[in-house]
Amino acid sequence: MAHRNRLADAASPYLLQHAANPVDWWEWGEDALRHAKATGKPILLSIGYAACHWCHVMAHESFEDEATAAVMNERYVNIKVDREERPDIDQIYMAALHASGEQGGWPLTMFLTSDAEPFFGGTYFPREARYGRPRFVDVLNAVADAYRDRAAIVTGNVEALRDRIAVTAAPGEMPGDAIDKAARQLLGVMDPVNGGTRGAPKFPNAGLFELLWRAYARTGETAFRDTVLRSANRIAMGGIYDHFGGGFARYATDERWLVPHFEKMLYDNAQLIALMSDAWCATGDPLYLTRIAETVDWANREMAIDGLFAASLDADSEGEEGRFYVWSADEVAAVLGADAEAFMAAYDITPAGNWEGTNIPNRLHSEGLADEATEAFLHAGRQKLLAAREARPRPGRDDKLLADWNGLMIAALAKAGAAAGNDAWLDLARSTYGAAKARFGRPDGRLIHAVRGPVAGDQGFALDYAAMIHAALSLHAASADAALLADAAAFTEALETHYLAPSGGFFWTADDAPALVMRPESPTDEAVPNANGLMVKNYATLWALTGTAHYEERARAIVRAHARAAAENVFACASLFNGIDQLDNLAVVTVNDAPDLAAAVRRSAHPAAIAVDRAPPGSPEAAAGLGAGKAIVCRRGTCSLPLTAPEAVSETIWEKQIVSIN
Repeated sequence: MAHRNRLADAASPYLLQHAANPVDWWEWGEDALRHAKATGKPILLSIGYAACHWCHVMAHESFEDEATAAVMNERYVNIKVDREERPDIDQIYMAALHASGEQGGWPLTMFLTSDAEPFFGGTYFPREARYGRPRFVDVLNAVADAYRDRAAIVTGNVEALRDRIAVTAAPGEMPGDAIDKAARQLLGVMDPVNGGTRGAPKFPNAGLFELLWRAYARTGETAFRDTVLRSANRIAMGGIYDHFGGGFARYATDERWLVPHFEKMLYDNAQLIALMSDAWCATGDPLYLTRIAETVDWANREMAIDGLFAASLDADSEGEEGRFYVWSADEVAAVLGADAEAFMAAYDITPAGNWEGTNIPNRLHSEGLADEATEAFLHAGRQKLLAAREARPRPGRDDKLLADWNGLMIAALAKAGAAAGNDAWLDLARSTYGAAKARFGRPDGRLIHAVRGPVAGDQGFALDYAAMIHAALSLHAASADAALLADAAAFTEALETHYLAPSGGFFWTADDAPALVMRPESPTDEAVPNANGLMVKNYATLWALTGTAHYEERARAIVRAHARAAAENVFACASLFNGIDQLDNLAVVTVNDAPDLAAAVRRSAHPAAIAVDRAPPGSPEAAAGLGAGKAIVCRRGTCSLPLTAPEAVSETIWEKQIVSIN
């Protein structure tokens, strides 16, 4: 009978991947921590996620190895954590790794005292010394020996790391030019040829692209716009995009966006749908609308579960990274026959291959889609190859459902659907939002973070609220449904009640969540926006929609709380800068019984434009006495003349100066 450890009872697909390890794994919780204290052993904390390639490598090399497991079991209390299920734990111990001077990543391998205080760590350790990294068993023994025999050194490390990760920058005022400086700094490190940041690897960091897009909206400088559009084009044409099945991979390992790290994450695809929506609105280029449609189809086909979307797809299948997605020329020829030569020329597929002797389909040699007849030919070929690919062993799917990631997807679908006038995408956003409220909502009005099958977590995190508020407001922008605005206000109240920090920002965890060694309060983004930055944007929108001063006050309190931290680490706090732009540069467009004018706002691609059908009491818009079939654009208390043409609405939104009617 195969070995089964405690993880066999876990809900997380990542933990279940390790249920047959000979390692005596524990889930994070009181039982594990109590056992560590009782035995006096140090804790080996291993954090990863189900789609993580190097997590799989370390598991196969070390955690499945009887000899390595024997050392782990003898000398440590071993705890396995799914970072997607417990981002709070990951945040604390990743911060400790960074504080030690190491570069972060997953798997995260941290060594803790029996009181869960970090004192040493790293990421991937190989079974045999390579890549300049020591042998894992040697690390295990050396750290355990130090813990037993060199208590003073361990205590010193604990205190030093505790001091470093506990430091929070004092509140301060954000300089008026801070956002523009941040955008110019970012522009200076962007790749003018391939888009994205210079060099490799390349991450499709939507928050950074938004920061540049907002700089273009503020300044009118086309360099910001061109960089974003270049990035969107190369991502859409590159191998990071799955040209046969739709959807974007997590990042590219090269500087051209050719070679993906093949795992697909829900959050990346959500944010890239939003980016492609802006790119299409700004250019009308059918490439971007096509990529949105294909990605939505992928999500419906491969990620849909009970009205929501699964977390991720693995990078590996049949023990190899990318095997499911790559093709040989012979395989393509066998499916397409006489059409293969023309098809392969379009997708850079050759007998020699473009990556490790095989082929990653891409269209990087082109700047956009071809003519209609050619695209129809290519579409037919892709459908045949997709059908053939479906017969291959599939990558694993992490089928847990996450409130924050689904919230981001709902917001993206609502934005793209409203911009394109696509009712199917809007209906999908609405139905997913309804499912999210039902699955993640508690009877007391609070949210939980994760659900898998019948198993639901008992706590939510600040980003779950921020993302669901963002989803509700995005859907409200598409439909003006008053119930959605009420939901956003209720989620905001719950967030303020249980997550508010003395600094004015938000803790990651609730006031009644199980205690950790610290309560994280960081404003930095990861691959998803930070709750603090996203809430500044949400508050700005709520303020515009309701006229409630509290929302503006809360937004500015968050900015003050994290201004100094953001100034010290600009690129890691893009969501905060994007929120500040929304707060300070809102273009509120009041539309009176004119659907075409409201549609012009949604299609404008202006990142700070909001359409409202009834202005908040006391606002300049409310005082204007707007007639039916007209719109006015207001920014910072100054309004345009009434407008009746969609083109005039869009042009006025993008103007830097608005003529006052007061």
